[in-house]
Amino acid sequence: MTYTELFIAVKNYLQNDFPDNTWTNVAGTGTTTSDGTEQINLFITQAEERIYNTVQIPPLRKNVTGVTSANNKYLSCPNDFLSVFSMAVIDGTGAYEYLLNKDVNFIRAAYPVPTDTGIPRYYALFGPTVISSIVTDELSFILGPTPDASYNVELHYYYYPESITVAADGRTWLGDNYSPVLLYGAMLEAYIFLKGEQDMMLAYKAKYDEAMAQLNRLGSGLERGDAYRDGQYRIAKVGP
Repeated sequence: MTYTELFIAVKNYLQNDFPDNTWTNVAGTGTTTSDGTEQINLFITQAEERIYNTVQIPPLRKNVTGVTSANNKYLSCPNDFLSVFSMAVIDGTGAYEYLLNKDVNFIRAAYPVPTDTGIPRYYALFGPTVISSIVTDELSFILGPTPDASYNVELHYYYYPESITVAADGRTWLGDNYSPVLLYGAMLEAYIFLKGEQDMMLAYKAKYDEAMAQLNRLGSGLERGDAYRDGQYRIAKVGP
């Protein structure tokens, strides 16, 4: 399902064009207009974030490499970072050393002296990155022990993929591979906005939950195993 198909489907299913809305701003000095496209895009993006925080599908993962600085125990997160999948330090021989996730308190207690250096073994989310005394919206890691040299770091992490509302070709992995959850998620958000009837709200919620269960079977089940390791999927026999 492309963005255009999704946009039209939301309108058709709910039989609502979400017409333009114009209102006067708080200061009373002008008006603001919001068209139906802006509203429907909001429904879609809210649905996407709800889905992405419920099921771990492969498109949520990203890979980047960075470099530590000698005698600096902090490492900035990518701008679109949400959470860690894995972090590894690559030594001079090219060998990967996967770091263990710990609390900041653990790292402070284990390596209380900043000059305790070596190849990092642990990491923790430290807090917002500070640049020129300005606290930014981005997070940073703290490493333990403090790196004794510059090391390449490979970070696999979770992020929000590009929304279907802004994709250049109007397509995303979710729209191409399992569109029902995106459609019913956007419809549910839209129907809440419309303050729709309770019985229809429950019907849309049931369809959304059914679609989420099927996507969860894919993302947390089928894509995490194979028949060689797990055996073929079988429906339990009934009767003799």
